[in-house]
Amino acid sequence: MPCRRRSPPNVKSALIAASEGRKQEQINIATGEREASIAKSEGEKQASINRAEGQAAAIIAIANASAEALRKTAAAIQSPGGEEAVNLKVAEQYVAAFSQLAKTNNSIIVPANLSDMSTLIASALQVVKAQGK
Repeated sequence: MPCRRRSPPNVKSALIAASEGRKQEQINIATGEREASIAKSEGEKQASINRAEGQAAAIIAIANASAEALRKTAAAIQSPGGEEAVNLKVAEQYVAAFSQLAKTNNSIIVPANLSDMSTLIASALQVVKAQGK
C-alpha cells in the first residue's frame, strides 16, 4: 500500500479557513453590490417622483393664475368703460394679426371688408358677448 502524506491538521485547517474567508468575501461583495443597486434605484425613483410633483404644482399654479386673470378680465369688462376697452383690444389684435401675416407670407391677405372696421369689431364683440352668456 502506497504511503500517502497527509497534511498536518493545522495546515488543513488553515486552508479551509482561507477558503471560507474567500467565500465570505465574495458573499459580502455581492451583497454590497445588491444593496447599492437597490439604493440607487430607490433614489432614481424618488427623484422621478419629486420631478413629477414639481411639474404638477407648476401646472396647478399656472391654472390658478389663468383662472384669476380671467376673473379679473371679466370684472373689468363689466365695469364702466370695460366694453370700450375690449373693442380697442380686439381692434389692436386684429391689426397686429394682419401685420404679422404680411411679414410671414408672400401672399397678401386682405379682409373682405377692410373699409368697415366697425362691423368687424361689432362681430368680434358679439362673439365675446355670446361666450359671456
